[in-house]
Amino acid sequence: MLKIEGLSVNYGGIQAVRDISLEVPEGKLVTLIGANGAGKSTTLRTISGLVKPKSGKITFLDEDITGMDTAQVVKRGITLVPEGRRIFPNLTVYENIRVGAYLRKDDWKKDVDWVYDLFPRMKERSWQTGGTLSGGEQQMLAVARALISRPKLIMMDEPSLGLAPLIIKEIFDIIQEIRRQGVTVLLIEQNANMALKIADEGYVLETGQITLHGTGHDLLTNPQVKEAYLGK
Repeated sequence: MLKIEGLSVNYGGIQAVRDISLEVPEGKLVTLIGANGAGKSTTLRTISGLVKPKSGKITFLDEDITGMDTAQVVKRGITLVPEGRRIFPNLTVYENIRVGAYLRKDDWKKDVDWVYDLFPRMKERSWQTGGTLSGGEQQMLAVARALISRPKLIMMDEPSLGLAPLIIKEIFDIIQEIRRQGVTVLLIEQNANMALKIADEGYVLETGQITLHGTGHDLLTNPQVKEAYLGK
């Protein structure tokens, strides 16, 4: 579904990504793991059109989307759940979700029930302002807002960041359910153990370069990955 070939990105005066290539097959959950500053978020931001690449090619459903602006990327079926949630604190839960549908020309309201089925807590808090939600609820709202656009590919940047263990498990259960419902997932996650357990495939990014690639299980049992990212 998504193919990256020889992608290099300069960001903030440094080369954040160096000649990386990866693929995200349709219907799969693929994770990128690596330390802070490895280039993971820059990769997602470049796919989204928020950052322009220095070189390389990004193909989505056989169309070249390299350097395309963000609105055009979203129209083609790619959404990003950014690190830090970035919800609108003064808007209600429903209004936040509505923002996610801004490019839809069809009847997006029919999908609100689908989103609420995934996130029953959001339905209960429809008219509560986003800023009054807990951290876990804000993360759920950020994912719900992305899903209302009915993406073919959803990219998530550190969805477990700063959350309690029980809430993290809930978020990961939802991510798996999203994949089961046919949405392809590209996941960035510092909790490498949990990410690899649910991933079909994984890539390890180190200082802007891909150093390892394999199935989630293969990377979980890889001695280098265990030592560097799993605390074993």
